[in-house]
Amino acid sequence: MSKSILLIGCNGQIGTQLQKTLQPYGNVIAVARREAELTQPQTFEKLIEQNQPQIIINAAAYTAVDKAESEPELANTINAIAPQLMAQQAQQSGALLIHLSTDYVFDGKNNCPYQEDDATNPLSIYGKTKLLAEQAIRSTCSDYLILRTAWVYGCGGKSNFVKTMLRLGAQKSELKIVCDQIGSPTWAKDIAEAITALISKNQLENGIYHYTSSGVASWYDFAVAIFEEAKTLGFPLKVERVIPIATSEYPTPATRPNYSVLNCAKISALMESHPPHWRQSLRKMLQEFQQLNR
Repeated sequence: MSKSILLIGCNGQIGTQLQKTLQPYGNVIAVARREAELTQPQTFEKLIEQNQPQIIINAAAYTAVDKAESEPELANTINAIAPQLMAQQAQQSGALLIHLSTDYVFDGKNNCPYQEDDATNPLSIYGKTKLLAEQAIRSTCSDYLILRTAWVYGCGGKSNFVKTMLRLGAQKSELKIVCDQIGSPTWAKDIAEAITALISKNQLENGIYHYTSSGVASWYDFAVAIFEEAKTLGFPLKVERVIPIATSEYPTPATRPNYSVLNCAKISALMESHPPHWRQSLRKMLQEFQQLNR
């Protein structure tokens, strides 16, 4: 059955993929973050009235984790206030709100994958604003789905770890990469396909879900894999050596969780399948990226 879907943040990593994966399931109204004017209630209300969406997907976010430490008001406006506004409008119009959140709502002190109901304790402005959005949606909207994901990369959007590594790997023979932060690199296309699969289901229980690729890695592991796969595909790379370093050797404005692996058992049971392994998805992404840039 065709649905009317309002996609906010259509130009980001996940948004660009959602535009493709959602097409068979409904009429997708794709709106960029700035075009939506999410901080203006009247503008967003008009957007809802004009399009009458059955589903609102918020793929828009302020994702510059370090920059958010010096721009807390802007990060809060985009990451917390705007989703609260969406939740209010979704509640009034009877639409389902699907919102993307992050592993950074946790402090990284766990020694096993985080479950959806584990205690949150964000360490950064970015993580705090994303948690505020979760809380606002849960208290405002009766029909919602919050999807936490992590370490997102893809062909779309402005920048991500994979693109950065490919750029630096083409310029330098040696790179130092943090080895004591552990997570699950996740391809934006896999996230988009998971959201689409959830939408296609007739019965969907409200709540928070975790979705990342299977398997775990450090940023160092991820970088090494990127270069191995990219060299196999013939990417022009100069890098010959990747050196593992501690987080303390690479200080950043924002504190990141040392361990942010998410338990995806809940969503795997719902979808009756497990997310693909991160290395498998990385290979596919690099193949697509290579084709797009020929």
